[in-house]
Amino acid sequence: MNMKLSSRERAVNGSFEVLLIVIAALFFIPVYYLIVTTFKTPDEATFSPLSLPTHFNVDNYILAWKTMRFPRVFLNTLIVTGVSVVGIILLSSMAAYALARRVHALNKFIFYLFLAGMMVPFQMGLVSLYKLINSLGLMDNLLAVIVVNIGNGCVIAIFLFHSFISTSVPLELEEAAFIDGCSVQATFWRIAFPLLTPVIATVAIVTTLNVWNDFMNPLLFLQSRENNVILLEVFRNIGQFSVDWTSLFPMLLLGVAPLLVFYLLMQKYMIKGVAAGALKG
Repeated sequence: MNMKLSSRERAVNGSFEVLLIVIAALFFIPVYYLIVTTFKTPDEATFSPLSLPTHFNVDNYILAWKTMRFPRVFLNTLIVTGVSVVGIILLSSMAAYALARRVHALNKFIFYLFLAGMMVPFQMGLVSLYKLINSLGLMDNLLAVIVVNIGNGCVIAIFLFHSFISTSVPLELEEAAFIDGCSVQATFWRIAFPLLTPVIATVAIVTTLNVWNDFMNPLLFLQSRENNVILLEVFRNIGQFSVDWTSLFPMLLLGVAPLLVFYLLMQKYMIKGVAAGALKG
């Protein structure tokens, strides 16, 4: 139905749109400053921070690529992120399936224990965690960061999988599979797991963002430069008393670019997962 707006309502809507545009422009200023600075010389960045560079060149990106040894640190970051995400999805989905389908007081207690873990700051256990990793002989090993990421990420992932399984995976399909002779393992992998695609995409995106941007765990458990991840390499190329922004910003953009591409490719799957949960919840 077409509803005509009064002149006052149109003026209010127009003013609101202008306000939103101004706010969006203000939030875009740091992004603009970051991008244009990567093409400037140090003098231009100091004396004309918001102006466009006189000459666009990629020398800063070439220098950043060589200084931070980008192929090596990118591979390390990719290994840590990929293995962590796959491990969190597999372990969390199996644990959540068992907790959601077996109605028992002990299972409820375990699930509430995981929920309680969401309320405890991760940083409270860093000293004990450091001692544990050191005693296992995993210091300066990518496996140490992967194990810690999996343990830390499973908490929220189990909560998401448990909620989705309880509300959106029909129990009748599993009962029919049991009647046909499927075991619990076969029922999970052939019936339940394929139906978890929306929440798997959501967990994958959220976990990838968290692991890729994680700085504390690599800083604690990785010492040699051969095992550096992107953020750690950026940090170790910052001067103690001064910072060359024209060198730092290209490193930051090189580190963020793969994550941005991944998010743009996976965004539609995350929206589908949120929409599915909203419709069925």
